[in-house]
Amino acid sequence: MKFQEKKRTRKIDLNYDKEGFELAKKFAKLLYKEFGDFIKAVVVFGSVVQKKKKVNDVDILVIIDDVSIKLSDELAETYRVIVEKIVAKVDIKRLHIQSMKFTNFWEYARAGDPVAINILRYGTALIDTGFFDPLQALLDEGRIRPSQEAIYTYLVMAPASLKKAKDHLLNATVDLYWAVIDAAHAALMKYGEIPPSPDHVADLMEKTLIRDKLITTKSAKTMRMFYKLFKDIVNREIKQVSGKQYDQYKKQAEEFVENIKKYIDKKT
Repeated sequence: MKFQEKKRTRKIDLNYDKEGFELAKKFAKLLYKEFGDFIKAVVVFGSVVQKKKKVNDVDILVIIDDVSIKLSDELAETYRVIVEKIVAKVDIKRLHIQSMKFTNFWEYARAGDPVAINILRYGTALIDTGFFDPLQALLDEGRIRPSQEAIYTYLVMAPASLKKAKDHLLNATVDLYWAVIDAAHAALMKYGEIPPSPDHVADLMEKTLIRDKLITTKSAKTMRMFYKLFKDIVNREIKQVSGKQYDQYKKQAEEFVENIKKYIDKKT
């Protein structure tokens, strides 16, 4: 009995960086030549398939078969070395390769994990052994949805990310302190003094640089303020710095450094 097969076709936005796409195809071809069926899929995703203009990074996901092939340490090392060689041969600066086991990708897709969903939604398979395109079709039909587990996994991650953001501001404030102390040490060395410990820097600045009117009186106050701020952060008396506070500290640090720079650059 004869019947006509009607294959599904996916509407693909051809708005991509052609040069980057060709690099991805070259990489995929060389990789498949080396490993054959060990490669389940090679997918290009990210900016290269979403922007017409040239992009710097060509993101590629390689999905390897850990179901029918036992992934030994020796095979994993061989795979890593060969991938690095192919990347070096094609374009070491632009290619960014991520590798994932087939079982992991399947779990992510089944749970509706945002990472897998985005790759399925926007990725283009350069090599597919028969699972990636069907998963894309299921996604397009709305049959892949986030599981309750995936939803709560990401919800739990949110507070940790918020804490990390707060810690970044604290660390950035400490960096401002080091900018101020380094500049102060440079000024004292220019004056001919041996830099003292941080808690005595402001006093020595007053006895030398400020006394001789080489820098502003405000500089010593700024130095004292940053030293106290640093100690309060280290001792956990200050556990959080707001964006507004950080901007203020940054402005004060920049003014301090600029004042010191003028003194050091001034010809004697």
